[in-house]
Amino acid sequence: MADCLMNTYARQPVAFVRGEGPWLWDAEGRRYLDAIAGIGVCGLGHAHPAVREALCAQAGELVHTSNLYEIPLQRRLAERLAALTGLERAFFANSGAEANEAAIKIARLVGHRRGLQRPAVIVAEGSFHGRTLATLSATGNRRVQAGFEPLVQGFVRVPYSDLDAMEAAGRNSPEVVAVLVEPIQGEGGVRVPPEGYLRGLRALCDRHGWLLMLDEVQTGVGRTGRFCAFQHEGIVPDVVTLAKGLGNGVPIGVCLARGEAAEAFTPGSHGSTFGGNPLACRAALAVLDVLEAEGLPARAAAAGETLRARLAAALEGVPGVVAVRGRGLMLGVELDRPCAALVGEARERGLLINVTAERVVRLLPPLVLDDEALGQLADLLVALVRDFLDSET
Repeated sequence: MADCLMNTYARQPVAFVRGEGPWLWDAEGRRYLDAIAGIGVCGLGHAHPAVREALCAQAGELVHTSNLYEIPLQRRLAERLAALTGLERAFFANSGAEANEAAIKIARLVGHRRGLQRPAVIVAEGSFHGRTLATLSATGNRRVQAGFEPLVQGFVRVPYSDLDAMEAAGRNSPEVVAVLVEPIQGEGGVRVPPEGYLRGLRALCDRHGWLLMLDEVQTGVGRTGRFCAFQHEGIVPDVVTLAKGLGNGVPIGVCLARGEAAEAFTPGSHGSTFGGNPLACRAALAVLDVLEAEGLPARAAAAGETLRARLAAALEGVPGVVAVRGRGLMLGVELDRPCAALVGEARERGLLINVTAERVVRLLPPLVLDDEALGQLADLLVALVRDFLDSET
């Protein structure tokens, strides 16, 4: 039988039929510990009752109206997000890529209003901002860009976490209007910048009049131990994008902005047919309710530190292990060699993981991970890594 799906994913040979918390089950009844959570999407775990009830209730009332009309749930969600982040206005989309696309368009609008003919955005090597053409162009990974040339112009690339390089790039590119970076690079290998990097970025942007735009698509919604990762350093950016964990599986993204950036869009300059419809907003409001009621960001911080410490202790001195790093429940185990084979080996042992940047095991488990599941995750992963490295010697 012909495969009617386009060949865009190297899928694992398993399909899941139900989930609960950090667990998934396949059709044969086998249970898997989900340590990737839909690439960081299901922060509340699978089939969370609050999200299920919100979706069922909203589906019985109204699923969709367009942005041609008032959507009260969208305004409520925007107000909640503004209060949580310190930003002022929201544009709702369907994904992180679309939210980043909106951020890039905001930067260009602001640049043109300042009289710049070709406004540019500084981005970082190793970054990942999405797979639309503009966000792909902003992404600092030649491998995902290959074949899609010509790319969108207007991006200046510098090494990640290098403030001096960024300032020098600005001196050489007088039409820079904004900086777009991830507080922690996810797809780039869970790369954590040194303490003070975001404060330094804020000061640099203030000094030059650049917009500070943070891609918190993966780090946001509690994953690193605060609602947004920038809050660890006590700054407020000009633009922030969120997605993944915001709908716990229901597609929604948002671009938040303040000040000049918040005033960039006018009617007709940007839009989305589905973005911020009643169903997606109702799900996101339920996620925020649970996040707050159960103190999940703090839980992610504590659980993440416990997990990181257990992995670091168990893998310390193991030949082939380069580093265990991360913040909250966004962790990476870097090896000294390509390790994509670990994904299939882990699945066979009932553990779902992801490998990124060729040699980094990326862990993005649900924020509701309890102590028992945390212990199982640590034990399974340590054994997996040790066996893999032993088999290579």
